[in-house]
Amino acid sequence: MSLSALLAAAPSPEPGSSLDEAAKQAGDAAGWVEENWSTWLNTSLRIILIAAIAIVLRTAIRRALTKLIERMNRSAQAVEGTALGGLLVNAERRRQRSEAIGSVLRSVASFLILGTAALMILGAFQINLAPLLASAGVAGVALGFGARNLVTDFLSGVFMILEDQYGVGDTIDAGVASGEVIEVGLRVTKLRGDNGEIWYVRNGEVKRIGNLSQGWSTAGVDVTVRPTENLDTVRTVIAEAAAAMAKEDPWNERLWGPVEILGLDSVLLDSMTVRLSAKTMPGKALGVERELRWRIKRAFDEAGIRIVGGVPAQADEPAKADPSASVAAPSAYASATSPQSLATAPISPPNISK
Repeated sequence: MSLSALLAAAPSPEPGSSLDEAAKQAGDAAGWVEENWSTWLNTSLRIILIAAIAIVLRTAIRRALTKLIERMNRSAQAVEGTALGGLLVNAERRRQRSEAIGSVLRSVASFLILGTAALMILGAFQINLAPLLASAGVAGVALGFGARNLVTDFLSGVFMILEDQYGVGDTIDAGVASGEVIEVGLRVTKLRGDNGEIWYVRNGEVKRIGNLSQGWSTAGVDVTVRPTENLDTVRTVIAEAAAAMAKEDPWNERLWGPVEILGLDSVLLDSMTVRLSAKTMPGKALGVERELRWRIKRAFDEAGIRIVGGVPAQADEPAKADPSASVAAPSAYASATSPQSLATAPISPPNISK
């Protein structure tokens, strides 16, 4: 049978069938929308509510942390310049420490709040979070291995700041470098050395910290005098000079205890050493030692006590010149009959006469 015959035998479509089908599809679509609009509305409201709560909570926590840091800074500035402020950390150190802690807390709070909100929004869309969390875990492990030095520096800096191991103005010995702390960061600590150089020390490289500015310091002075001096007189002069120093400003605040005369540290043939010790304000031991040496030297000069290493004693008579200095060394050739002179005499010619 030909194609034309098949087409002629097929029933012709009725004119109203396409309209009925379109109406049926429209009805199905309207029914589907009517069935799911409540779900859409519920999901949209959940997403909006989650985002609003996350934004409000993040803003509130950040403002609370900022106000807490400002209050800490104001309390530090209130005692700055007073006797209590000298015992506590200075305002700059307190400010940098509080700013660093506040920055870490704000970042952690923002990460936790926004991350949790993002996961809840994805869960509202009926998205399976297990593959996403697994991928994030693998990426975190890879990032941790690749940037382990950065992570180590960051974590070490956080614990150093939280534990207040050191701060701005402290003099520390960090092993790899030593000096005065001028800036404390989460990754790097800046130190100014004795010669003015600036050291950038990674927090992860610091294995031990020696803080010379916390608690109290010890000033030690050694006084070396001649062994013929009277020890009782030396002790009395030193005690009077130390007592006068402890009563004057600003040394009465920097000295946290009396200057102790520990006794003889060494006794030699030409000298003996008296050792002194005093507990001082943190970081002020060097200045106390210099002032104590200055006062002891002046007191010794007034008492007639000589310190070893001063002007040497003059000899009673000038040394006589050596009379043999102008005499030439004896020579073997000065005598014509000496064996050396005879050995160098010219050889006489042989006798060839017959």
